[in-house]
Amino acid sequence: MLLLVGLGNPGSKYDNNRHNIGFMAADIIARRHNFSAPRDRFQAQVYEGRLGSEKCLILKPQTYMNLSGQAVGEAVRYFKLTPDDVIVFHDELDIPAGKLKFKTGGGHAGHNGLRSIEQHIGKEFHRIRMGIGHPGDKSRVTGHVLGDFSKQDQEWLDPLLDAVADAAPKLAESGAAFLNAVGLILKPPAPKKKPENDNTQNSNQ
Repeated sequence: MLLLVGLGNPGSKYDNNRHNIGFMAADIIARRHNFSAPRDRFQAQVYEGRLGSEKCLILKPQTYMNLSGQAVGEAVRYFKLTPDDVIVFHDELDIPAGKLKFKTGGGHAGHNGLRSIEQHIGKEFHRIRMGIGHPGDKSRVTGHVLGDFSKQDQEWLDPLLDAVADAAPKLAESGAAFLNAVGLILKPPAPKKKPENDNTQNSNQ
């Protein structure tokens, strides 16, 4: 069984924050793949469904970002999962806006949600790092992360979330398969040019 975790802060005032892009990914995957309505379990909203042939739970911790690991830890222990079964969607400052990267293990780079999860299940879980870009000045980071996506951001955000939802079944295979599927959806290969027909006719004159 897969446990997909979307990170964010609960409450309508945070809905469109850059910090909540993990929640956004979780919501659209649940809708697109007809997961159950959310239930309140493990200090989280929990959706049940399948991605391809794989049973899957989607978890949105309701503890605020810096305590996200409490919900993840409870679910992992209850279902007897390992960190290898856990895939976390989260915002990433150090990746350009609209880009995705996949990573297993490693540090939390100051992300409070990841730090909390590490405290409860260790570091060896998988992460889908969703780029929100860096404001360029360290003093502006908090305002950038907790600020809302702009109208201009929607030009890349909406297609990205759609692609994440469509490609989600590939998560049951590997992170690389998922990223490759997202890439093909966002930038499909150019159609091959058909060879031009030679319409010249030989004349016997």
